[in-house]
Amino acid sequence: MPEHTHLYLVSNQATPNLTPALDPSIAPRRVILLVSPDMRQRADWLEAVLKARGIGVERWPIQDAWDVAHIQLRVLELLEAEQDRLRVGAPPRRDDQREAAIALNATGGTKPMSIAAYEAFRAYELPIFYVHPEHDRLIWMHPPGREPVDIANRVRIEAFLQAHGSRVQSMMTDAVPAARQTLGEWLVANQARLAKPVATLNWLAQQAEQTLRTPALERRHLRDRWFATLVDHCVEARLLTRTGDHLSFPDEAARFYLNGGWLEEHVFTLLRGLRAAGQPIQDLARSINLYRLDQRGAEVRNEIDVACLAENRMYLVECKTRRWNDGDTQGPGAEALYRLDTLVDLLGGLQARGMLVSYQRLPAAVMQRASDLRIQVCAGPRLPELHSALTSWLG
Repeated sequence: MPEHTHLYLVSNQATPNLTPALDPSIAPRRVILLVSPDMRQRADWLEAVLKARGIGVERWPIQDAWDVAHIQLRVLELLEAEQDRLRVGAPPRRDDQREAAIALNATGGTKPMSIAAYEAFRAYELPIFYVHPEHDRLIWMHPPGREPVDIANRVRIEAFLQAHGSRVQSMMTDAVPAARQTLGEWLVANQARLAKPVATLNWLAQQAEQTLRTPALERRHLRDRWFATLVDHCVEARLLTRTGDHLSFPDEAARFYLNGGWLEEHVFTLLRGLRAAGQPIQDLARSINLYRLDQRGAEVRNEIDVACLAENRMYLVECKTRRWNDGDTQGPGAEALYRLDTLVDLLGGLQARGMLVSYQRLPAAVMQRASDLRIQVCAGPRLPELHSALTSWLG
């Protein structure tokens, strides 16, 4: 696309303004942000991402995002200023006229912003495009006859989160060691037998957070053949040692892994396999620690178990190995769903998706709540089907 300047309408949804700016085939050299007072912070986030990638950013303020006449006047003033800017410089040759044009991205902003800017650009016979939210495609609204453009999947997780107001402190992207992949596969394949032993080990690992040593094993634990088999596998993998009736972890990483981190790694490994098989996953990470600003401007710490970007859409996965209580309508199950739903909305925008992966069976009330929130679930006996569930979810 030859237009070297884009006008973006700043709103709560950063993705439609971010993706065309980062596709080399259509990226502008300069972006102008149409910003209302309540969107200044959003403009800060977007500007930081664009400037870091060498794109010049300017702002054109409006006072009321819902006043069509005011917005139209301000956009007309902008277009006059752009024409004056071109006249002050060296006059472009005839074949450079298109190169000097400014294009409107009509996707963001309020409806009045989009309508007013559209009408102003039509009056000046300038290009206008819209980013299709489902198909990640740039569609020309004006002039007629220009072919749509499939936007390249160039956005990375850190930039995506930054544009939505989050600062990534750390995340992991390396492949999981083969021995741990094998252990994770064994745990999933034997979910029906290991559900209770895994919940026990999860609880013991949680109790050992300070000392790396579990409380004494109870007689019922010692009599459980599958719990003994689980411990043996973990000892063989050098994640545990057993001394008498106590289990010890060699380090915090091993304790975290057996406290549920293994499921996070398993999901991550499956997604890596899907990407290698041709699934359009452009970026993938796990154990993401980030800070975002709350409504008071204070930084709030959040964690994401697994995240991936596919076709410029954010997918967030929450992984749990704990047992759930039947009738859990306000307890940890509901809390996990609300947390995931909030993060999906805050960090991914309207097109983001969330999934809860649970080693244990989920109560009916939690399943219903997940359905109400449009959160995908793969839990309990269905866990061996996780590969196909992820494929369908991304597809």
